[in-house]
Amino acid sequence: MSLIVVGSMAFDDIETPFGKSNRIIGGAATYIALAASQFIRPVNQISVVGYDYPQEELAELERFGVNLEGVQIKKDRKSFFWAGKYHMDMSARDTLVTELNVLSDFDPVIPESYQGAEFLMLGNLSPDVQLKVLDRLRERPRLIVMDTMNFWMDTALEALHRVVARVDVLLVNDAEARQLSGEFSLVRAARKILGEMGPKYLVIKKGEHGALLFHGNTVFCAPALPLEDVFDPTGAGDTFAGGFTGHVARTKDISFENLKTAIIVGSAMASFCVERFGTQRLREIQLSDIHTRIRQLADLVQFDIDFN
Repeated sequence: MSLIVVGSMAFDDIETPFGKSNRIIGGAATYIALAASQFIRPVNQISVVGYDYPQEELAELERFGVNLEGVQIKKDRKSFFWAGKYHMDMSARDTLVTELNVLSDFDPVIPESYQGAEFLMLGNLSPDVQLKVLDRLRERPRLIVMDTMNFWMDTALEALHRVVARVDVLLVNDAEARQLSGEFSLVRAARKILGEMGPKYLVIKKGEHGALLFHGNTVFCAPALPLEDVFDPTGAGDTFAGGFTGHVARTKDISFENLKTAIIVGSAMASFCVERFGTQRLREIQLSDIHTRIRQLADLVQFDIDFN
């Protein structure tokens, strides 16, 4: 049940209508690994940090079963830093600061112990880095899941297409699906991405409106849990990816039916993430909390109907 997670480990400074986090731990790989570790351990991490990344945070990740052998520590560089401010509806945000630092020339290294992994989660990073990881794995994993964003569609589209062609599952939000495909209808967008670009499965994340899973001509719609308090949506998509991939790696079942379950698990994990700033909530929850939330999600879509 081996899983590799590739992505950023970072500092974030987040402001929402409900408060300000100041400088906290973030990064796509951090959220993904914390979520996935609820279902599978170890999570084999590939990332890079600077001299300023706290040793206690690395120890905390190890406590959650994250293997840091593939995490480079650059003694003369700072870690990646991002600052952003969310608007009242929480669906839009302004990036205030982006400091790539160690990510500007990140060259991923695959430890020997990671080779032969069955599952790979390519978190949101430069497509060139994602390609290097794929090229440096001697055996192709059974399932490769990839997340990306509109920034790479704007700045590295050719390389992005090369990565997309080599993965099994692509995770994007609705705006990114439209941009990548050039289609406004999400059904048409999915048909084009699956038919012309390579992946077998497409997951379109719709935030508070749930997620869609496409495979061939089949579509599955998963709900999002209505929440009373949403403090910080940062990392929710990465947490979704971690829950999704962690469940698949735990069950070792890559069928469409099990990916439907993985969508529900990912939605449940994302619902925890937004309840606190940063990764705080992901560090607090237990498996019993996850089971309860999955049942709540299931209750949203179960109903009896007598239609004549």
